[in-house]
Amino acid sequence: MTYTRKNKGVCSLTTEVSLTDDGVIESVAVVGGCNGNLKGMCSLLKGLRAEEAVSRLKGLTCGSKQTSCPDQIALALEEALAQKNV
Repeated sequence: MTYTRKNKGVCSLTTEVSLTDDGVIESVAVVGGCNGNLKGMCSLLKGLRAEEAVSRLKGLTCGSKQTSCPDQIALALEEALAQKNV
């Protein structure tokens, strides 16, 4: 399943996640933001269980912002998992 989330409070615009039926990350793509860093992060997330990635990324901040691109990825993964389990 593929899920797209509009990001809030960060430079990046959207996050798209693709999960297998058993909740493993197939791909993550972020539009906008720090291109090189996000490409690296998205590459590292492939093959991880979505729950594990959420536990590592959720709550991270960027500078004085209350969120970050990794936090937004975690939120997209959570929302995708919730949608998948409906």
